[in-house]
Amino acid sequence: MPRIPDRQRIAQDIRDKIASGEYGPGAKLPSLRELIAHYGVSAEPVRSALLILQAEGLVEGHQGKGVFVADRS
Repeated sequence: MPRIPDRQRIAQDIRDKIASGEYGPGAKLPSLRELIAHYGVSAEPVRSALLILQAEGLVEGHQGKGVFVADRS
């Protein structure tokens, strides 16, 4: 079975947390440093996962403030 790239695994986990309501609309995601520690990876796969989620419209990045779950109302 092929190994799923870290960026896709992380993106799917965050997607699942958004879908379950663990991260609700407008909620701030954990910091980059916290996500790196949680997933046990370097910064690059976490950044890539967040970019995937931004492209999907699930999260929004705000310079200097963090990444937030998009309000999909």
